Amino acid sequence: MSGASVKVAVRVRPFNSREMSKESKCIIQMLGNSTTILNPKNPKESPKSFSFDYSYWSHTSLDDPCFASQNQVYNDIGKEMLQHAFEGYNVCIFAYGQTGAGKSYTMMGKQEEGQEGIIPQLCEDLFEKINDNNTEELSYSVEVSYMEIYCERVRDLLNPKNKGNLRVREHPLLGPYVEDLSKLAVTSYTDIADLMDAGNKARTVAATNMNETSSRSHAVFTIVFTQRRHDSETDLSTEKVSKISLVDLAGSERADSTGAKGTRLKEGANINKSLTTLGKVISALAEVVSRSKKKKKTDFIPYRDSVLTWLLRENLGGNSRTAMVAALSPADINYDETLSTLRYADRAKQIKCNAVINEDPNAKLVRELKDEVTRLKELLRAQGLGDILDTPMGTLSASPSSGSLCSQLGLQSVSSIQERIMSTPGGEEAIERLKESEKIIAELNETWEEKLRKTEAIRMEREALLAEMGVAIREDGGTLGVFSPKKTPHLVNLNEDPLMSECLLYYIKDGITRVGQADAERRQDIVLSGAHIKEEHCFFRSERNANGDVVVMLVPCEGSETYVNGKRVMSAVQLRSGNRIIMGKNHVFRFNHPEQARAEREKTPSAETPVEPVDWTFAQRELLEKQGIDMKQEMEKRLTEMEILYKKEKEEADQLLEQQRLVYESKLQELQKQVETRSLIAETPDEEEEEEDEEEVPWTQHEYELAQWAFRKWRYHQFTSLRDQLWGNAVYLKEANAISVELKKKVQFQFVLLTDTLYSPLPPDLLPPEPEKERDSRPFPRTVVAVEVQDLKNGAIHYWSLEKLKQRLEQMREMYDRAGELASTNQEDGDGALTGSDPFYDRFHWFKLVGRAFVYLSNLLYPVPLVHRVAVVTEKGEVRGFLRVGVQAIAADDEAPDYGSGVRQSGTAKISFDDEYFKKSDFPSTAMTRSGLSLEELRIVEGQGQSSELTTPSEEMNRINDMDELAEHLEVGSIFTFRVTVLQASGIAPEYADIFCQFNFLHRHDEAFSTEPLKNTGKGSPLGFYHVQNISVEVTESFIEYIKTKPIVFEVFGHYQQHPLHLHGQEIISPLQPSKKYYPPPTPLSKPVPATKLNTITKSNLGLCVSKYDLLVWFEISELEPTGEYIPAVVDHTGGLPCNGTYLLHQGIQRRITVTLIHEKGSELHWKDVRELVVGRIRNKSEVDDTAADAVLSLNIISAKNIKSSQNSNRTFYRFEAVWDSSLHNSLLLNRVTPYGEKIYMTLSAYLELDHCIQPAIITKDICMVFYSRDAKISPPRSLRSLFGTGYSKTPDCNRVTGVYELSLCKMSDTGSPGMQRRRRKVLDTSVAYVRGEENLAGWRPRGDSLILEHQWELEKLEQLHEVGTYTFCLRLLTHTFNNEYSQVCNSISDCKVRWKITFFFFMSGAQLRSVVSKKGYLSFMEPRSNSWVKHFVVVRRPYVFIYNSDKDPVERGVLNLSTAQVEYSEDQRAMLKTPNTFAVCTKHRGILLQANNDKDMNDWLYAFNPLLAGTISNDDRRRSEIHKPPCFWR
Repeated sequence: MSGASVKVAVRVRPFNSREMSKESKCIIQMLGNSTTILNPKNPKESPKSFSFDYSYWSHTSLDDPCFASQNQVYNDIGKEMLQHAFEGYNVCIFAYGQTGAGKSYTMMGKQEEGQEGIIPQLCEDLFEKINDNNTEELSYSVEVSYMEIYCERVRDLLNPKNKGNLRVREHPLLGPYVEDLSKLAVTSYTDIADLMDAGNKARTVAATNMNETSSRSHAVFTIVFTQRRHDSETDLSTEKVSKISLVDLAGSERADSTGAKGTRLKEGANINKSLTTLGKVISALAEVVSRSKKKKKTDFIPYRDSVLTWLLRENLGGNSRTAMVAALSPADINYDETLSTLRYADRAKQIKCNAVINEDPNAKLVRELKDEVTRLKELLRAQGLGDILDTPMGTLSASPSSGSLCSQLGLQSVSSIQERIMSTPGGEEAIERLKESEKIIAELNETWEEKLRKTEAIRMEREALLAEMGVAIREDGGTLGVFSPKKTPHLVNLNEDPLMSECLLYYIKDGITRVGQADAERRQDIVLSGAHIKEEHCFFRSERNANGDVVVMLVPCEGSETYVNGKRVMSAVQLRSGNRIIMGKNHVFRFNHPEQARAEREKTPSAETPVEPVDWTFAQRELLEKQGIDMKQEMEKRLTEMEILYKKEKEEADQLLEQQRLVYESKLQELQKQVETRSLIAETPDEEEEEEDEEEVPWTQHEYELAQWAFRKWRYHQFTSLRDQLWGNAVYLKEANAISVELKKKVQFQFVLLTDTLYSPLPPDLLPPEPEKERDSRPFPRTVVAVEVQDLKNGAIHYWSLEKLKQRLEQMREMYDRAGELASTNQEDGDGALTGSDPFYDRFHWFKLVGRAFVYLSNLLYPVPLVHRVAVVTEKGEVRGFLRVGVQAIAADDEAPDYGSGVRQSGTAKISFDDEYFKKSDFPSTAMTRSGLSLEELRIVEGQGQSSELTTPSEEMNRINDMDELAEHLEVGSIFTFRVTVLQASGIAPEYADIFCQFNFLHRHDEAFSTEPLKNTGKGSPLGFYHVQNISVEVTESFIEYIKTKPIVFEVFGHYQQHPLHLHGQEIISPLQPSKKYYPPPTPLSKPVPATKLNTITKSNLGLCVSKYDLLVWFEISELEPTGEYIPAVVDHTGGLPCNGTYLLHQGIQRRITVTLIHEKGSELHWKDVRELVVGRIRNKSEVDDTAADAVLSLNIISAKNIKSSQNSNRTFYRFEAVWDSSLHNSLLLNRVTPYGEKIYMTLSAYLELDHCIQPAIITKDICMVFYSRDAKISPPRSLRSLFGTGYSKTPDCNRVTGVYELSLCKMSDTGSPGMQRRRRKVLDTSVAYVRGEENLAGWRPRGDSLILEHQWELEKLEQLHEVGTYTFCLRLLTHTFNNEYSQVCNSISDCKVRWKITFFFFMSGAQLRSVVSKKGYLSFMEPRSNSWVKHFVVVRRPYVFIYNSDKDPVERGVLNLSTAQVEYSEDQRAMLKTPNTFAVCTKHRGILLQANNDKDMNDWLYAFNPLLAGTISNDDRRRSEIHKPPCFWR
């Protein structure tokens, strides 16, 4: 039977009255041995299931076939444990559960038939089996003990002499035991029942006197069952001793459920210490079982942390057969407690117990104890204390339980013996151990008759003591209990616990019966204790009146609190039978007068029994009601006074508040006027002051051209004035949003920049008024500041000018002022939007512009039929689809063929091209660069360093047009007819329905040709428009110029049926979000953490920039290993992580931060020292909250020096290291294990001092971290394992995070002339001005400088798209292979079948320009020292080139800036090196020679490094090939 698990059973009880009054729901379900609990707080959560040995469903009644009765529970658990006891095993049964869960009912039960618990049934069956024994050779003996554990103190409940706390000691042979605990012999079940009843009475008395309750203590009832078998043949006797421990644990309860506070909360924490320790012991034992047997690690079980677990050590994982019954509450209001009990029981079932049969324990113990006594005596004799052994052991006692010194010795002799013992080392301990062993031997050798006599003596003492305490006993003394006397007046106690009510009885004797405390001067007949009980509290006077009847008077003492029937008595009062008497605050009694009650029943025999019983609850409610009469009058008086005072204070506060409101409104109006005035002053240039006269310097022609180029380039940078408009009008935008939120309008406002380009023409209402002369001379497109109005209700977007915003804002203010009137009329938002009366809404179009595309007509010059595939591009530069259009010249008398029913044919339209109109209108025909200047102008300055053979798309087109003379069909004055066929549209998002296309010429916006709308599903074949339009024109010079350089504009429209703004409009206006950023998202970078040791750093006026350096910075965090070395922590480089990597750190380990700076060697850059390294802004999100207060920690720099690298002699490595103690931050985020899915962020700033620099350089980096437990073994994620393989841990140099910084060294600028000082005016930032309702915007801010950067990026994308489209058209025109394709297309139109697969040489696949990798792969680098080639992995992410050791290396080893470097490639260079496929990259400080794998790979690398250089090389190769071709190529 050894190695068996603990038997665990769970039992659920019915609802109690409290749970039924709250209409609780059952959350427990049982099926077989499985128990399931539902979470009422989260019904969607899956139920939690547990499996036990037994699951008892006692929630319903006996009629339920699944109901588990008391007998079933005993038959499953009790009978099995009793059988183990007869076999000789130790047995333990303990019940666990929250207060009121039914554990006492399961263990003890009730007195009614069929309601007995496990303990009564087990004891009764024990003696039934003993009585059934008919064998003379077998005899039985049973001893019991009953103790209580309260607040870690042990009390004996069966021996009245043991009033104090018993000591728990541990013997080397017996283990833990309770010293002087009574063990009483019993011979029948009646004896056990009497002892249990006596123990409960003693426990009840102690609980009442000390103001404690039984539910807050543990009770252990132990039965020592001995079986003696005598073998007549051998005349030997053997014994089996089984110890049956029946434990009733205290109820587990939560502090928040009981409402305990102050002293009661501390007491509860001390009481529940044993339960907490019991849980730790069970968890530790379960962990030992689940752990592998191979690990020979000593496991520590905290038995000694509490008295309960110390005494039950053998029953928990030791020599015992143990069963546990967990009592459950079915109510949803007790979900947390019930789930905790289930988990408690689930851990307990994993415990293994090694039970053995206890045979012949006495003989073995006596022998071992005698050996122990002999050894101790020899030890004492060896120490010269042999003569003391003859002294009686009682005289040597040091413990209070052993009695006083023996009277046979005098005081002087005893003291001399004690002095000798104390002076001898180890003597006192040896005497104590010797006395203890002899005492145990005496108990073991005690005969059964002696034990019975001892038990009888203790019983007599107990009865006498209980009688003295006022507990009534039967005259025969057989059984204890409460019996009402028939004549004597008496008091019975009333308790909150019904089981403890009427358990105590106090007689009112004739004469005076005094009530008070035990330490009173005079002896008190009824002793009470607790709060508000006086030493002499009151007394009862029992006398006989003239009629001979006994009359009892209650006389309270001075200052005592005594209540009769809820009223406090101050003088003597006569008591009647049934009166409720309350003494102090806690002692409640009922006065019974048997003769008086009998006489009243005889007078009124028909009196009915009162409906409500007279119990403790009745007495307390009566007390409150009687006291409440006086309190109610007092409360009404106080309430009247408080109401008068409240009205007076409210009137004063309202007057003061109204005065403050008027003052604040006047101040706000003054501030608003000041803001508008300053904005006007800032926008008006000061022209009154004059510049100082300077001498004129004659310019050369080249200098004049250079100045003109610089002037035009400066004129293009119009964003300075736009910045003024953004910050100057931010207050109006903020106010409009605030009013929109308060009025619950589903409208959001935000700044937007619009540029007049082909893809995004400006509406006339957004163009600001300007002189015609300035408009004609403008060499760049106009950019204006507008307001983007997002109509979240209708899913529409409008653009307002700043003037329109100010006009609408006036109407919004009026609407806000009369908001109450609008609310009374109950006008809907939609009504105002449709009628135009609501200033927040505009009329919106049903169809929305998807994008624009441009088709050039240069193929009509030859004529060459051509099929175009052009991208449909939005105003933001995003490609939303593709359009296929066919353009071909036809004869004037040709009729359109009959294509069938699937093709829409229109007639011939006539378009005029007036030369005079085109001369007046300005249509740009030259290609524009990203700076807004033509390439001809740009070449004036930059042409020296570039190839003079660079061509633009317009030049290429003009070269094509000039190759042949114009054909006869384009003679001036003749009629020319051509056909435009709109074929298909593909790639349109499915959100757009009812797609149609319209096209027009640039100078004829009013004449557009439109197709029929088509249903768009976004799947399957492309949308087939198949719209044929013939156009007839009279050939003029303007027409010929138009088809050479200008396109037809195609616009694609669709109904946006699933607009994302509708999703926002369905909810109440949410906190406004910033608009989507199209600029490449940078690495999260915070503002520098302020230094603690340096003065405030001010931004100086910078002059000319001397030099720039690109810094590659490595950041490492090292942790202290057990070997004493600091090893870099593991870094997770999984793609997409913030901060370019996440550090995986251990909790509570010393760390160091190492920063390494890498840059090219230069004469101007020399690192002098690290002034300070600070860390701060600890947070759990990547965004930084500037308003949050955070402690800044300055780290101790332990080293800072330049390090040498043999492989990189042309680069400088500067490294410094600092000690970081994360506990100094006092941040919970750093002092705990990071929860799953969460990351911790921290900002680091280093202040470095350079030679000849007045201010330090600041390097700031955001660091991402995850903290694990101290002993956790951190392994890289699965993706990293697959990436790095088994060598991940062998490359510690990969455990770092990189950052790229640009360092500019600038000269200090002087103050300059007065004119220079005037131009350094500050921009007036109105976004910080407060507006009413700003707090409702939830952190929203108007867009600022970042909007300008994003818009510049959008313009670059649009220009690149335009250039790509022009180049593609030129290349298509050069190849005449499209004639056959176009004829195939025309022939297939009539079939109306999906056969439109035409192969093109070029298409716009890279039109969606993002911050992506341009090129990556391996390149060979020439090492300068060894002249050998070393292969590195290179990634081009413009404008930087990142160098890695291999494609699996996550850390950048080098960086090149292509914006400052020059790429060189020539045939002479390749011939000199005699190495194919080489090119060079030259920076300011060094040159790098690179080699590609092959010729094609080299061309790809050149295109990634410098597209212009690659285009020049490709152009040269093409021209060389043209020389060898026949001259009829273009014919």
